[in-house]
Amino acid sequence: MFKDLKPHLVELRKRLGLSVLSIFVMFILAFTFHNAILTWVTQPLNDALTEVGLMIESKDKGTWKVDVGELNETQESITKPKVESTKPTVEKPVAQLSAEASSSAQKLHTSLSKASEVSLKQENVVLANILKEAATAAKETSNSTQKLTQALLDLNLTKTTKAVDSTFGGMITTHQVGGAFFVALKVSFFAAILAALPFILYQFWLFIAPGLYNNEKQMVIPFVVGGSVMFFIGVLFAYYIVTPFGFQFLITFGSFLYTPLINIEDYVGFFTKIMLGFGVSFELPVFAYFLALLGLITDRTMIDFFKYAVIIIFVVAALLTPPDILTQLLMAAPLVLLYGASILIVRAVNPEKQED
Repeated sequence: MFKDLKPHLVELRKRLGLSVLSIFVMFILAFTFHNAILTWVTQPLNDALTEVGLMIESKDKGTWKVDVGELNETQESITKPKVESTKPTVEKPVAQLSAEASSSAQKLHTSLSKASEVSLKQENVVLANILKEAATAAKETSNSTQKLTQALLDLNLTKTTKAVDSTFGGMITTHQVGGAFFVALKVSFFAAILAALPFILYQFWLFIAPGLYNNEKQMVIPFVVGGSVMFFIGVLFAYYIVTPFGFQFLITFGSFLYTPLINIEDYVGFFTKIMLGFGVSFELPVFAYFLALLGLITDRTMIDFFKYAVIIIFVVAALLTPPDILTQLLMAAPLVLLYGASILIVRAVNPEKQED
């Protein structure tokens, strides 16, 4: 018996060795671009921190904020001063007071210039020179005040930007001396698996191909392409649909009481688990197709197993996703739809034969 299995074990070792070698080659390439990959991996978390920070900032009434509309109104008053204002204010911002001072200096310059011209017409040269010097001083005061107003506006806008970018104190941290290095290794390995997946599926096909008929061996391209495409669709679905909702919900919960300091090592492991879970789950139609091709299942088998499959899908979704009902539904609902699509695929490949 061992002699019969030995050729298969040798072939299996060969295919596994080539698969591991492909992952190693892709790992070296991925590690070269680990900064870009890590940026892509942490982008959903950064977006969630920013969104939650904006939500908290809009609800927190006890913190100081800069009214951007008021700053724009102040900036417009520099180029187009208002003669009078009907808006009663008790306490004005420093930038607005500076803008009003600039407007008053500009008016003073205009009045002194007109008075100097009138004095020249009346041949009062001494008074005209004095008024002209005063007008020049008023013009310089207006220019200096405008520069001061612009500097104050830039300072306030910088404070506002920093307040928004700080994401209410939440940040991504590391608790290990070599944390950044090990995280780079993890994300590079994750990227290597994704990049080498088509080649790994091809090696798997070559291992099972000797036991298939000639017409079944022609399905290598659908197996490799279909398996790779469905895996990437699952990863992209998790990245762009599931993680934004899941991370925002988890960070929002309790963020008014605690400052989230996310450990990058834990996050990368959590992120990889979700991506791989969704990628493998979306392979369901591909697995169903080839099991039907081998004659192991029929459409009636899958229909009868549907009520158990729904329970298994929700259990798997609960294990692979964050502990919230929204993310679990975002994984379970597509899997139920994929199971229904798998029934149609199996019906086309290996339908249940009616007995005479």
